[in-house]
Amino acid sequence: MPRPLRTAVPGAALLALSLTALAGCATDPAADAAPSAASAGPSDGTTYPIALDNCGVETTLDAAPQRVVTIKSSTTEMLLALGLGDRIVGSAFLDGPVPDSLADAAADVPAVAEPLADQVPGAEAVLGLEPDLVYAGWESNLTADGAGDRETLAKLGVATYVSPAACKDPEHMPDPLTFDDVFAEIGEVGELFDASDAAAGLVAAQRETLASVAPDDRGLTALWYSSGDDIPYVGAGIGAPQMILDAVGLENVAGDVHDTWTSFAWEEAIEADPDVIVLVDATWNSAEQKIERLESNPATARMTAVREGRYLTVPFPASEAGVRNVDAVVDLAAQLDALEGLDR
Repeated sequence: MPRPLRTAVPGAALLALSLTALAGCATDPAADAAPSAASAGPSDGTTYPIALDNCGVETTLDAAPQRVVTIKSSTTEMLLALGLGDRIVGSAFLDGPVPDSLADAAADVPAVAEPLADQVPGAEAVLGLEPDLVYAGWESNLTADGAGDRETLAKLGVATYVSPAACKDPEHMPDPLTFDDVFAEIGEVGELFDASDAAAGLVAAQRETLASVAPDDRGLTALWYSSGDDIPYVGAGIGAPQMILDAVGLENVAGDVHDTWTSFAWEEAIEADPDVIVLVDATWNSAEQKIERLESNPATARMTAVREGRYLTVPFPASEAGVRNVDAVVDLAAQLDALEGLDR
């Protein structure tokens, strides 16, 4: 999802979820029908070399990566959550501070405290760190004008891996994105780094937490408002916003748009008149700024959610596929429960 500047998102309150759970955490019985790495016993470790298809590009590793450049918060936080922060030699394009649950894991990682670049780093800066892997949140991070195109980096001995949720080719893009896709990335990263046991423990903990949230059953509707003024940019029907809204039990008024995010005319939003509005909180476009915009415009001020102040907030880094999505479900569900006057 495009953004103009580096963030310093204050962040919505994240509820309890241990991202450093040990392998063997109990899974919820309801999840037994969906096998995952968490359902297996301790692994025997990754056998190298390992090769996999990643967004249509073959990624090959001869050994567990030791020097990694992460681009985007989602990739940085993935490694922190798996206890692999010591492998990060450079981070860039961070969307905000790490959540409290990962603060200790990040405390001793200088590359996270002082990012390599506010946005996508150049290839020269990346190669100067001598990484053996570049782990990117978006395919667009890995271009000749960015951190380097994948083919060239491979020729230079640098492997690349893109978050599978961000694959743009329809053949590889999750459609729609599900929590099983998110958990599969955790497992795949664990395998690449010979950390499958840590990945299994993390997936088990997240499945358990997700299963503890009962979706709201009142048939409430929501607009996921990410950015934009004259034309809002909102969560559509196949990406992380839709996945999160489904888990909370909210019907997305833009859910029939077959995309991850989409432009959405205010006239459409006003006609849909959602029960609640989810506001993505980012420094360059904060939740407070969005509220001011909604309430100062005579047209949008007539929307029921605006008149009643029915706002939910989510920090920008939690709005993209990654280890913070389960936290976002728990947090939004709690915010929804706290709203008054929503009985139908």
